[in-house]
Amino acid sequence: MCLILFAHKAHPKYPLILAANRDEAYARPAAPAGYWDDHPDIYGGRDLDRGGTWLGLTRSGKVAAVTNFRNANAARTAPRSRGELVSAYLAGGTDTETYLGQVEGRGDQYNGFILIAGELDALYWLSNRGPGVARIAPGVHGLSNHLLNTPWPKIKRSKLALEALLGAGEKELTAGLFQVLSDRSEAPDHELPDTGVGLERERQLSANFISGERYGTRASTVLLIDAVGGVLFVERSFGAHGKAQGEITNRFRLDRLTTAVTSGRC
Repeated sequence: MCLILFAHKAHPKYPLILAANRDEAYARPAAPAGYWDDHPDIYGGRDLDRGGTWLGLTRSGKVAAVTNFRNANAARTAPRSRGELVSAYLAGGTDTETYLGQVEGRGDQYNGFILIAGELDALYWLSNRGPGVARIAPGVHGLSNHLLNTPWPKIKRSKLALEALLGAGEKELTAGLFQVLSDRSEAPDHELPDTGVGLERERQLSANFISGERYGTRASTVLLIDAVGGVLFVERSFGAHGKAQGEITNRFRLDRLTTAVTSGRC
């Protein structure tokens, strides 16, 4: 997953708004969003190659997502899949801070990652290329293939777009988020980061939505969770060159909220 935008306790109705694009090789097998047979409490897509996921949540209110940290010059020999960071958190019973502390201790077993995890009242992030476990402040945040809120062009413009939607209701908000996720415009060369992949590739990857022949945006997801635990999860899937392949919409209610959730812009 290469773009995650979220608003945490920044909307009058939804304590969590999340919009994300998963970018991956089209040949890598994956299941669309659904409840997992081996963990019926988990809802999300699934990597059928290694069994993990890029984004998911549980009926008890846990949410997690992961992206890779892009550095073409770094060795890529780590033995464990980054997708298990999300699935293990969602399937386990460990509280968020304890779990992330455990992950931090074995971070060298994974290639570079940035992990978002938590519940409606408290979200945290961790990267094995960053400063350690940190709680996320209320507000609008963005994440691509670097540390949280690194001001890459697509993060800056997408956060502004999300901020502009914070007064919207469900229909307008959902449509607006998908419009942000579908943006294929590339950043000007002078604004591009240098992650070691070369100028042409940096241009391609600077778009929110990537539509290549072998690699690109496989899924666009909008997740809204309201203050009483109502969930809207919409996933759109795509094939090579960004060809639409389908849409899944699901509504459900969280079984419980572990703590009282306060909303409102901060």
